[in-house]
Amino acid sequence: MTRRPRVELLTLGGTISSTRAPGGAGTGVVPTSGAALLAGDLAPWLGGVDLVPRELRLAPSPSLLLDDVLAVAREVRRAAAEGVDGVVLSQGTDTLEETAFVLDVLGVARDVPVVVTGAMRDREAPGTDGPANLVAAVDVAASPAARGHGVLVAFADAVHSGRHVRKVSSTHTSAFTSAPWGPVGHVHERVPHLPLVAGPAPVLGVPPDALAPGGAWPAVALVGTGLGDDLRLLGSLADLGYAGVVVEGMGGGHVAAAAVPHVRAALARGPVVVCSRAGVGPVLRRTYGYPGGEIDLLAAGVLWGGMLTGAKARLLLTLCLRAGLGTSRGSGQGPGDEALRATFEGLAAA
Repeated sequence: MTRRPRVELLTLGGTISSTRAPGGAGTGVVPTSGAALLAGDLAPWLGGVDLVPRELRLAPSPSLLLDDVLAVAREVRRAAAEGVDGVVLSQGTDTLEETAFVLDVLGVARDVPVVVTGAMRDREAPGTDGPANLVAAVDVAASPAARGHGVLVAFADAVHSGRHVRKVSSTHTSAFTSAPWGPVGHVHERVPHLPLVAGPAPVLGVPPDALAPGGAWPAVALVGTGLGDDLRLLGSLADLGYAGVVVEGMGGGHVAAAAVPHVRAALARGPVVVCSRAGVGPVLRRTYGYPGGEIDLLAAGVLWGGMLTGAKARLLLTLCLRAGLGTSRGSGQGPGDEALRATFEGLAAA
């Protein structure tokens, strides 16, 4: 007899778990439904899969912490050691791309497929999309074809790389993209088709236990910029306790000429990453030579943000600092800074 695939469902809350609070007409929806109830919802469609529910949190995703993501990483490692065929994680979509990115950077899908999903419509909304996304995620996680892809995101029948996925709509049920690369596959008639296999993406190389809770995480600021902004606030961030900063530059990673002295001042006190606010495409390296262009900023010592969005760059810099990289704060010349640059920019290029 063929063994039925065993998939563990980890839940963190979010819209996919949300209903109106009891007696709360007019107060909006909140996470109320844990893993067991979600698994019960799926029972009619998953007769060929043993689904094991495990509730980790019941929270809106803007309130999740990196410690919560590390808790997921530990649960995945435990589940893999117990021989499950796949793991599905459900959470709110506001930070879904960040969770998927961190889990992928930590390499948690090395031994077992890990698929992240959520919903854009709460459980009481007409045409709620949560059950369909969960069923597709379970189908992907249970499929041998999902192995070797890293962390995946299943949403609206598309399957995205967790390294590249982004939320691009606040309301549409097809809210996620992985442009410019596109999805690695789709789910049709309950069958995952994953024909596109990306090359192995580098991982941080630090065991999750080395990043275990205990003490405060390094604070990294995320700062946007635009027309006429001189970024004068950068000089005050270190005094507020920030260990580093990510600047979402314009276009290919640019800031106003008037902002350059403030970028340099920030670099004297900690690492500065420059990403593009455009959302698709890399920070350039060698095209624009004017003050505040990418050539000027890279020569000043900023970290190249590569293909990363600002939100992902902030998390990657936080992980690197927590791992002990960049210890010669502000000098830019010590071995810790060299290791930080090599590690961060290597992962940003993936």
